[in-house]
Amino acid sequence: MDMFFDDGELGRTVPALPEGAVLIPNWLTPEQQRWVVGQFRTWAAGPVPPHSARIGAHRMSVQTVCLGWHWRPYEYTREATDVNGRRVLAFPEWLVRLGRLALTAAGDPAADLYTPDTALVNFYDDAARMGMHQDRDERSSAPVVSLSIGDTARFRFGNSDGRGRPYTDLDLESGDLFVFGGPARFAYHGVQKVLPGTAPVDCGLAAGRINITLRETGLPG
Repeated sequence: MDMFFDDGELGRTVPALPEGAVLIPNWLTPEQQRWVVGQFRTWAAGPVPPHSARIGAHRMSVQTVCLGWHWRPYEYTREATDVNGRRVLAFPEWLVRLGRLALTAAGDPAADLYTPDTALVNFYDDAARMGMHQDRDERSSAPVVSLSIGDTARFRFGNSDGRGRPYTDLDLESGDLFVFGGPARFAYHGVQKVLPGTAPVDCGLAAGRINITLRETGLPG
């Protein structure tokens, strides 16, 4: 059979994931990816520029732009008091619709009720990483919706008890959708590395990776 097919023609294999975690490869089309990259460039122009959050004495290697609410370790605020004090951009309505479409694609029966109100938009260059962590600064336990554009990331998705095993390593490629909710909502996860030179030529991003995560904060408006 090898003489007739290669892995690209047969499609990517989606690894087994914990209950509540769903990977849908190539969910965003190249045209949609290019449009989102254009939105990212608008967001990055301000009023709050991309920044690297500080966790204790350590500064993260990713550059983050926030929408709706500004995230810094352990809290959300409307103003970016740790950057320039400016209020972050409003959360766009189209991202609410996108989040609901994502949960519908992932098979979540409550997709129509999903109302994300913040997005953490991270830019990874070749050297950026993200250590194993939980997303638990939100008061809501609604799913997290993650979208990837650009270079492939080696992503580690673990368990809710700690940073060690069991975990699954998988590649998140440009256009991929990853959702984690339910029993997997507070699983530890992180980015081991970015694979330079893997961004598709038609995604709108020549190098690096954009990752958008949509969340419900559960905070009063």
